[in-house]
Amino acid sequence: MQQIDGILQMILREQGLEIPLQQKRVIDQWEVVTGTIVSKYTGEKFIKNQTLYVKITNPALRQDLTMMRHQLVKRLNESVGALVIVDVKLY
Repeated sequence: MQQIDGILQMILREQGLEIPLQQKRVIDQWEVVTGTIVSKYTGEKFIKNQTLYVKITNPALRQDLTMMRHQLVKRLNESVGALVIVDVKLY
């Protein structure tokens, strides 16, 4: 007998869906981690080569978040419980 969560993890891993699912969770957690004010100025978000790219429409906010990149990476990874991204690029 196995628990259902273990079986689901195994199936996701076998089908190659575990990493895309974790990446989607990181993108969805952006608003939770950064808050509603930052999310108002957030545009497109995507992950490429373990780097989260986020468009920030306010230049001053972009500069502030750039200085907090390492903290953002840590908090985003902690929010999904896995090492999904290694860097955040703001443009």
